[in-house]
Amino acid sequence: MELKDKIRTIPHFPKKGVMFKDITTLLRDPHALRYVIREIMHYFDGKGINIVASAESRGFILGAILAHELHAGFVPLRKPGKLPYKTIKQEFITEYSKDAFEVHEDAIEKGDNVLIVDDLLATGGTAKAAVDLVEKLGGDIIGLAFLIELSFLKGREKLKGHDILALIDYDKEE
Repeated sequence: MELKDKIRTIPHFPKKGVMFKDITTLLRDPHALRYVIREIMHYFDGKGINIVASAESRGFILGAILAHELHAGFVPLRKPGKLPYKTIKQEFITEYSKDAFEVHEDAIEKGDNVLIVDDLLATGGTAKAAVDLVEKLGGDIIGLAFLIELSFLKGREKLKGHDILALIDYDKEE
């Protein structure tokens, strides 16, 4: 299946110069969505994942489905102030903003086998923040899974030493 055909590009969103990759067109296609979930599951099959941690907000969609399919728990990485219990926080910089994630301090336990899932790997700031939070809580990162990678932004460089799967690669701005 040619997944790039399922992605819509929105010029100048959320700000001028950004070519936003809109995954809602893929998500509404049941065959494409099932294909994405099966591909990620196949790649990480047999690795003992018991927690899927996903970044707000589009990462929640894929992460929650994967957690269900893997019979794993789901841990949301939220924007500050959205979680009701004690949290730890990690700030990060994206290609167009400064932001932060929080996670409940008891969401991941030492020795949990964690798969980090998000819709997009760009500059790597968001993914590195997720890695840092999981590691602070003692989780073992089994890998990171992305629907899309903008490889021309070199986000993988911030994630050296981790097993990374990206199903779609844009190697230049399109």
